[in-house]
Amino acid sequence: MTHTELPFPGLSSGLASVPVAEAPQNRKEFTSDQEVRWCPGCGDYAVLAAVQGFLPDLGLRRENIVFVSGIGCSSRFPYYLDTYGMHSIHGRAPAIATGLATSRSDLSVWVVTGDGDALSIGGNHLIHALRRNVNMTILLFNNRIYGLTKGQYSPTSELGKVTKSTPMGSLDNPFNPVSLALGAEGTFVARTIDSDRKHLTSVLSAAAAHRGTALVEIFQNCPIFNDGAFDAIKDPETKQTAIIPLVHDEPIRFGADGAKGIVRDQVTGSVKVADVADVGEDALLVHDAHAADSTTAFALSRLTDAGYLNQAPIGIFRQVEHPTYDDLAREQINTAEAGADETSDALTGLLNSGDTWTVV
Repeated sequence: MTHTELPFPGLSSGLASVPVAEAPQNRKEFTSDQEVRWCPGCGDYAVLAAVQGFLPDLGLRRENIVFVSGIGCSSRFPYYLDTYGMHSIHGRAPAIATGLATSRSDLSVWVVTGDGDALSIGGNHLIHALRRNVNMTILLFNNRIYGLTKGQYSPTSELGKVTKSTPMGSLDNPFNPVSLALGAEGTFVARTIDSDRKHLTSVLSAAAAHRGTALVEIFQNCPIFNDGAFDAIKDPETKQTAIIPLVHDEPIRFGADGAKGIVRDQVTGSVKVADVADVGEDALLVHDAHAADSTTAFALSRLTDAGYLNQAPIGIFRQVEHPTYDDLAREQINTAEAGADETSDALTGLLNSGDTWTVV
């Protein structure tokens, strides 16, 4: 097998131990022979198409890529990719992926999950995978509803959401997946949109290159049980003012002609939306995804919930390097094995020293 340079900058560190393909690959080679079975118009189709088109560009061998999913509409993903995959049990995909990543350094490990699967029954597994910084890429499809079980409210459904299981409106305060990931000390945390192929692919590229746990929340429309949940950021007439693009080392501004921007709130220390004409360009917050302290990234994630219901930051919130659990575990094993060899040699020498005899 021939090892060549990986095509995306940064992949050499993120996937350095994963064997690369000997020849160029195409989308067809990553597409399985299984019939894709989602509802017409489901956002999952767009994400699948983006991933199938993106994977060949990684230059990795298909047999060294594995997708693990839990339960839900999004969790059918492994069936439709011609890689290794596992449709596991509800909420446990991160735990299974942790075992794979720790025992097999030669694998590119991916988790595909939904807002219900990841944040309800799987909440503990998700936060511990993030805390441990295991080498895996987690795609969290967020449609703010339970789709597979026909429309119950989910952990990301808005307060007051009327569903089959909450006919008088949900009483739960919803999770913000990005805030949750940042609070769990996630080293790569991003958000993108199912219908924006270019942005989705660029975020996936960065996530795949990251060494450690990369979580990508994907706003994904469910046309049957929660249609229009993300209309504000998808409608051509409103998305200019609804999407707050995050680009590392650039001022955060949005709206028509960049008329609005994000500034530091001098009273609370958090961040807020302001008119650029009122505060001046110099006052705009410059996005730093590589900051060691995640405080500002967390504040940006709260713009989704803190009174800005029709606006959402999109992009990479945090991208930092920290030791990974699986790398450290392998180092410990190597150290223990080396120590065992030394101990064995010393013990053998001790037993064979001085007067010895043979019992017959």
